Amino acid sequence: NGVSYNSYVISDDKTVLLDTVDHSVSKNFIENLKYTLDGKKLDYIVINHMEPDHCATLDTVLSMYPDAQIYGSMQVSKMITQFYGIDVSDRFTAVKENDTLNTGKHTLKFVMAPMVHWPEVMVTYDEYDKYLYSADAFGIFGAMCGNIFAEDTGIWNCNLSEARRYYTNIVGKYGMNVQTLLKKASALDIKAICPLHGPIIRENLDYYFDLYNKWSTYTPEDDSIVIAYASIYGGTENAAAILATKLAEKGAKNIRMYDVSKTHVSYLIAEGFRASKLVFAAPTLDTGLFPAMEMLLLELKHKNLSNRTVAFIENGTWAPMAAKHMSAIVSEMKNMTIIPETVSIKSALSETDIEKLDALAAALV
Repeated sequence: NGVSYNSYVISDDKTVLLDTVDHSVSKNFIENLKYTLDGKKLDYIVINHMEPDHCATLDTVLSMYPDAQIYGSMQVSKMITQFYGIDVSDRFTAVKENDTLNTGKHTLKFVMAPMVHWPEVMVTYDEYDKYLYSADAFGIFGAMCGNIFAEDTGIWNCNLSEARRYYTNIVGKYGMNVQTLLKKASALDIKAICPLHGPIIRENLDYYFDLYNKWSTYTPEDDSIVIAYASIYGGTENAAAILATKLAEKGAKNIRMYDVSKTHVSYLIAEGFRASKLVFAAPTLDTGLFPAMEMLLLELKHKNLSNRTVAFIENGTWAPMAAKHMSAIVSEMKNMTIIPETVSIKSALSETDIEKLDALAAALV
């Protein structure tokens, strides 16, 4: 459903541009910037984040407004040179924690947020409006359709999965750094959050902070079960489907099943962060693990997922080995409880296998 690239202007005695946009929307951005400034010169450019989807138009802006002064964290000047081959040292001010910039009514306070999710990242707090310009924090996937405020779009409440998918895939690895930023944000009187992707959030801020606290501490959102499966000829998929039915019979609710060959890994990562219990079902391939399942598990490990209960189903006509490989990856993740009742199938389900699935369902519930 696309994505939005947000940039903000503060019009005061001095004018401020906070971040730019991706090259794909540069023409629209330059047109909007000129319109918004309405003939005024641009005095300051604040760079919260140098990732190309937010800095690709920066060189154009610097050429258009040669007198504009740049504010950013220490690494930003070096990154500008790396991206554009230009030296901005004569117009760049490196800011540190709690430095401020006064533009008239507005005083901007700079709060460092390294590795959320690049090392140069900071967020900017406007002490006058009490707005937090939050860089990539509190973003969401999905293009906006006219409405720019969360309460008007219904995006967070109606499509929380896209907020979760955004966080887990973009920022998910850096939970400890997000926790540091949340502690800093809790000391600020915030009336609105202005992210670089998605709508501006003005209501229910505690709800969003709570979600970020759960995600960044790798705490499951709910007590639910996700079954991620791979299947070559249908035998493993059949086992996954029977397990889901047995789980439902034992009272489990909100069970989700995903074919890892057909579901983009970003959705699977998001579901891994949501649910408390994960079942991975896969066939053996060339004595190893089915590649799509291996990629999923390595991605979850890379994102530092932890604090989950995990179960395995494996299949193999002559030498089932998938569970061994899956367990090896999960065992390297923190605080993962592996249920010992692994179900090992040879080709197709037998009556004994179905009994084992029933035992696995009981263990999960």
